[in-house]
Amino acid sequence: MSKEKLFQLVEENKQAIVDMAMDLWNNPEISHEEYRSSKLQADYLKSQGFTIKEIPNNPTSFVAEFGSGAPIIGVTGEYDALPKVSQKAVSHREPAKTADAPGHACGHNLLGTGGVGAVVALKQVMEAENIPGTLRYYGCAAEETLAGKPLMAKEGVFNDLDACVSWHPSFINTIWGCSFLAMNSLKFHFTGVPSHAAAAPEAGRSALDAVELMDIGANYLREHVVDSVRIHYAITNGGGLPNTVPAEAEVWYYVRAPKRSMVKDTTDRLIKIAQGAAMMTETTMDYKLLAGCYDVIANHTIGDLMLNNMRMTGGPGFDDADFAYAKEFAAQLEPAARASVNKSYFAPPAVEDEILSNEVLDNVDYGKIMPGSTDVGDVSYITPFAQITAACWPVGISSHTWMSCACTGSSIGMKAVVFVSKSLAATMYDLFTSPETLQAAKDEFAAAIKGQKYISAFEE
Repeated sequence: MSKEKLFQLVEENKQAIVDMAMDLWNNPEISHEEYRSSKLQADYLKSQGFTIKEIPNNPTSFVAEFGSGAPIIGVTGEYDALPKVSQKAVSHREPAKTADAPGHACGHNLLGTGGVGAVVALKQVMEAENIPGTLRYYGCAAEETLAGKPLMAKEGVFNDLDACVSWHPSFINTIWGCSFLAMNSLKFHFTGVPSHAAAAPEAGRSALDAVELMDIGANYLREHVVDSVRIHYAITNGGGLPNTVPAEAEVWYYVRAPKRSMVKDTTDRLIKIAQGAAMMTETTMDYKLLAGCYDVIANHTIGDLMLNNMRMTGGPGFDDADFAYAKEFAAQLEPAARASVNKSYFAPPAVEDEILSNEVLDNVDYGKIMPGSTDVGDVSYITPFAQITAACWPVGISSHTWMSCACTGSSIGMKAVVFVSKSLAATMYDLFTSPETLQAAKDEFAAAIKGQKYISAFEE
C-alpha cells in the first residue's frame, strides 16, 4: 500500500480529529480527574470498531484494541490538563474561565488525539490488506503528575508489547531522542503532641520541628550525592498557629536523577533522614509515594523510522494566518528568555531565528538529558519505544504557559495534530509490515536494557 492512502484516510477523518482536540481543549480536566476526557476517546474508538478494556485501579485510563496475535504495536496518548492556566485562543493573557481553572498548556488535548487519529486510519488499512497483529491505543491518565503510566505498568498492560510509539507537543518537528530525569514524588507526614507553646511547651512534641530537621538533613545530603541528582521540597503543612506546638506537619519532596537506580538510592537515604528526624523529636512519621517514573531509553531504530515518515507527510503545513498569529506571541518574548527556552529544549540552530517551525528537522538530542521528567520512560523500559515532537506553538515558547495553551486551541495546534496522526500511523504500519525493522528495534532494546527487569515505582 502507498502511504499516501494512509495519509488520505487521516485527511478524510480530519474533522473528527480536530473536533476531539477542541472538545478536550474546551473541557480541560486535571490528572486523575479525566473522566469526561477518557470517555470521549474511549467512546469514539469503540464506535470505530475497537474493543475497550478497562484497567484495574486506573479509572481514567483504558486500552483500545483491534486485531489479534503478533506483533502487538501500541501508541500512548494523554489528555490531562494543568491547573491554573485557563486561557482563550488569543495572543494576550485572558482566561477562558477563571484564572484558577485548568487549561491545556502542555498540549495533551492534541497528544492523545494524535494517537487516536493514527490508529483509526491504520485499522482501516489493516482490514483492507489483512495485516496480522494487534493494534493498541493506550489512553493514559495523569502524565502531569507522573503517576499514570507507572500505575498502568503495575497492572502489566504494556508487558506484551512488541513496540510502542508516542509524541509530545513542542515548537519543533523532529525525533525526541533525548532521555529525561527519573523521578520520585513523596510526601512525609509527621505527627506529634500538641500543647500550649508558652504555658506548657515541655508537654508538646513538635511535628514542625521534625519537618525542619528533616529539611536540614536533606540539605546536608546534597553534598553527598552526585552532581546530577536534584532534591526539591515544599512544606505543605507548617503546623498552624505559632502559640500551639504543632501536632501535624507535612513536607513534599521530589527526587530526580538521570537514572532510576540513582533516584531509588537517594530516596532510601531521604527516608532514613525522615526517620531520624522523627526519632529526634519523639514524633511519628509516615510517607506516601505519589509518583515515580523512569528515565527514557529512546530507540534509534524506531526513531529513524519516525523521522522518515514525518518527512513523507511534508510537515504541519502552517499558512500565513498561522504565522501572523505566531508573530503576535513572538513579539512578547524577550530574546534572552527565548534563547533559554530553545536551549533547554535542545532546539537546533536552524530554528533560532524562526517564528513558527514548518519543517521536519534532523535530530540533535540523542545522548542528551532534558531537565524534566515524563512517565513514558516506564514504557521505554518495557518495550522498544520512540517519540517525536511537533510544532504546536511558536519557537521559543515554553510549555506550561498561557501562551502554549492559547496555541494548542488554535489552528496551529490543529494542523500539528493531523500531521502527527499521519506520522504515527505510517510508523506503526512499517512496524507491522517489516519484521526485519521490528526485530532490529528489539535487538537494540535488548542491548540498551542490559537485562534489567522493570519494576514500577509503586512496587519497589
